[in-house]
Amino acid sequence: MKKPNTSAEIPEIRPGQSIELLKELHILTRDGKLNQDTRRKLKQVYHLYQFIEPLLEGAETLVDHGAGKSYLGFILYDLYLKGRDSGEIIGIETRAELVDKSQVLAARLGFERMRFLACTVEDSLTAPELPTSIDVVTALHACNTATDDAIRFALSKNAKHMVLVPCCQAEVAATMRARKNESLSQKPLAELWRHPIHTRELGSHLTNVLRCLLLESHGYDVTVTELVGWEHSMKNELIIASKRGQPRKNARERAEAILREFNLEELAPRFTY
Repeated sequence: MKKPNTSAEIPEIRPGQSIELLKELHILTRDGKLNQDTRRKLKQVYHLYQFIEPLLEGAETLVDHGAGKSYLGFILYDLYLKGRDSGEIIGIETRAELVDKSQVLAARLGFERMRFLACTVEDSLTAPELPTSIDVVTALHACNTATDDAIRFALSKNAKHMVLVPCCQAEVAATMRARKNESLSQKPLAELWRHPIHTRELGSHLTNVLRCLLLESHGYDVTVTELVGWEHSMKNELIIASKRGQPRKNARERAEAILREFNLEELAPRFTY
């Protein structure tokens, strides 16, 4: 019988990493090998991990919103929490069938400090199964306003860190589109979003700018960078926020000014609380 592969046999894989998990994530082939495509995917996973790893020092609870198949949570547990005596990862996902599959996989791998909750991000704000304070909140490719719900959740739990990769940001663009004629009649600046493709792109950009200002108004330092190639997605803007203390004094005022300038005042409850 062929001996199962170990991480030591594949130089690209970190020592001690679960081969079974990497197969489940389709990072390794069924026979435990790397090919060109899976090697690239492994590189992308480690690229993401290097952003999150420094935030995990001293963290006891991480909540992953819009967890899907909980790939991120499993990787973080395997690479970091597995070697610690404490700390837990909680995956929140609306699709109950994915939650069930994640629970089965965690049990099979012996990842005892992982658990999963089937609910929306909004419902998680009041879910009794969750602790009152959480150290790290992640939301990768949480569509449209789910990212904003994750931010609200993190603020309500006084999270020390947030890691966000927004996706499918349509609401701001839809509001800009609905008021486009009014904006064009009032200001030359509206030429920036006269064409539909510009409306979509500028709406997405403004959404993330307003999110960053919201976080800064609550005392977070914010870094925005690219998460190049993760899941081969064009939506690869990575927002990392860390609680540092005093709020940025003019952040809310600037957000309010941007909302006025782009005829988006009706969205103020999402971005200026």
